[in-house]
This record gives sequence, structure tokens and C-alpha cells, in this order.
Amino acid sequence: MMADGTDMPQIVLTDRAASRIATILAKEAEGAMLRIAVLGGGCSGFQYDFQITDKAEGDDLVLEKAGATVLIDKISQEYMPGAVIDYAEELIGAAFKIDNPLATANCGCGTSFSI
Repeated sequence: MMADGTDMPQIVLTDRAASRIATILAKEAEGAMLRIAVLGGGCSGFQYDFQITDKAEGDDLVLEKAGATVLIDKISQEYMPGAVIDYAEELIGAAFKIDNPLATANCGCGTSFSI
């Protein structure tokens, strides 16, 4: 629930991101998952943190698709309602991209944002 009492918009994992995450996790120990968290810091005030883990917490949002499992903790979910987690390969490099409707500004690094 959001502060106004409405349901939080769903966080979406694209097929491209799921495929790339599954490829990464296949090289890890069985049961490995990708944890995405929002931390204070970065060039714009908040930053996304990506870590491989084998432990889910009770309040984690669990996104499963195409062999990939992504965990997002409850507090981080509040900073990214309606976000779309994608993976893009461009000339300058490949990276996970999070399209966050709450972000009012993004940094060129792609992992930092402000709200």
C-alpha cells in the first residue's frame, strides 16, 4: 500500500532483463538470486544496488521469469513503484536499466536517480 492507501503499482521485469539475469545466475551456485535495492548516495541522491544472494527475506518482493529470480526489499519497493527493470545493449555498453516513474532526474551513470 502506498501512503495514500492505494495499492502500489507493480514492478515489472522485462523478458530481456530476465534472460540476462538467468544467464548470470546460471554461473552462480544453485539457488542464486539477484537482489536489487535502493540505497542513499550516488550522483543524484539515490542509487540502485545489484547483488547476487542466496537468501530471500520475508518481506521481499520476488519476481520470477524465464529462470531468473529477482528480490526487492520492502523499503526499496517504496522508492520504485511501477518501475520497469530492463536490460539494454548499446554501442557504449550493456547494462540493466530501471525506468522508475518516481525519478525526477537520472544521472548519466544509469544507476543513480533523484525523486
